[in-house]
Amino acid sequence: MSHPLLTAPIGISLWRLGAPTTAVMIVQTAVAIAETYFFGRLGTDALAGFALVFPFMMLMQMMAGGGMGGGVASAMARALGGKRIDDARALVLHALVLGLGFAMLFTLLAWTIAPTFYRLLGGSGTALAHAETYSDVLFTGSIAIWANFFFSALLRGGGDAATPGRYMLIFSLLQVPLSGVLALGVGSWQGMGVAGPAVSMVVTMGAAALLQARALWRGKLGFVPALTGLRLRGRLFWEILRVGLIASFSALTANLTAMLVTGLVGRFGITALAGYGIGVRLEFMLVPLSFGIGSALTTLVGVAAGANDWKRAVRSAWTGGLVAFFLIGAFGWIVALLPEGWARLFTDDPEVVAATVSYITRVAPFYCLFALGMTLNFASQGAGRMTAPLVAGVSRLVLATSGGWFAAERLGLGLDGVFTAIAGAMITYGLMVAVPLLVKPWGPRRGRLAPKTGASDGQTPLQTLDDRHLEPQPR
Repeated sequence: MSHPLLTAPIGISLWRLGAPTTAVMIVQTAVAIAETYFFGRLGTDALAGFALVFPFMMLMQMMAGGGMGGGVASAMARALGGKRIDDARALVLHALVLGLGFAMLFTLLAWTIAPTFYRLLGGSGTALAHAETYSDVLFTGSIAIWANFFFSALLRGGGDAATPGRYMLIFSLLQVPLSGVLALGVGSWQGMGVAGPAVSMVVTMGAAALLQARALWRGKLGFVPALTGLRLRGRLFWEILRVGLIASFSALTANLTAMLVTGLVGRFGITALAGYGIGVRLEFMLVPLSFGIGSALTTLVGVAAGANDWKRAVRSAWTGGLVAFFLIGAFGWIVALLPEGWARLFTDDPEVVAATVSYITRVAPFYCLFALGMTLNFASQGAGRMTAPLVAGVSRLVLATSGGWFAAERLGLGLDGVFTAIAGAMITYGLMVAVPLLVKPWGPRRGRLAPKTGASDGQTPLQTLDDRHLEPQPR
């Protein structure tokens, strides 16, 4: 029998896969706000030190969750959609090997290059010392973070978003009080200072990873993984990497775009930077919804692609993309009609309000296209077709930064010109992801046959997913 996600209604599947991930993303956003508060209680230097590490930390989490994690989820979804159970079982081991490798890489970078990076961002004195302390603890324990995201990706790729969503939600909520106690202390204990929130993240994500691993080894996806008796195969590594590396590069360009645009806006003064920060906060609030829908599409499209049902893959992608377009677009359109009301939720400074209004009226109406591009980007991960999202991400970087500079410096449009360039970059990004799929929908690659069901590398076909009593391979 076919995978359940090949026959279930797309809308219902989208909700079941997307809702748990969206809830986790929203809670993790609240966790980030709470931890910022704890750092503030530790003093300005501690807050500045955390700000120095934040871009590096976010890059790792974006790679582990949406970049390489997307590669893991899409590889698992394609394998199960094609009933390649041997490959699905082996992908667990290959994913863990890659996760260990990337965790070691980030640990090495934190010990060697990161301090120089923090200095380049302006860190010095006590703030730099706090940054190095937080960074060393967090990235030394990064294996827990990568394991958490990779086990979540394996489960999501198999169609189970509820299990990782439940565990990650519980431990995200526990992370807040644990961070507070470890950072600020309790009673006569003075706490660990800036190292406390880092320890809290490593401990809670490690615990969530262990529970997800237990669910996986109890046959949650219809098979029991094996870590021994298997040989590592380049083909399976490439199944993950050919999607994950490009998706990770896209995450890097997104981070770079944010940093460079912030630098451009900062040239117009503190009030401009504050106004931009208030305006872009709306964008950051809407990202979890895009990620939740997008991660569901990675699985839906991946399962359909693995089964060679490309019509369903394309239909799933457009369903999720249009849901994001209208939901997130509605937020953007409403705020664009009432920009001053949004600004005054955060400030009464007339110059800051003016800068916020300038940003919102130019950029917020096009959040719909940005959301469409983001969700179709995740759908492309499931299909294993990452060329359009890659080109779109680089184009957005170039247009937002060089276009913003040209509009401000050469055309004399000032801050309004920078915000117009940001809007143009969003429009371009959404269209460059969506139009190729509209003009030439995904289909089988030339010269490539439909996947064989149940077999891989000449092995004997195993039972299908509907047989829930698979035995592990001999160890």
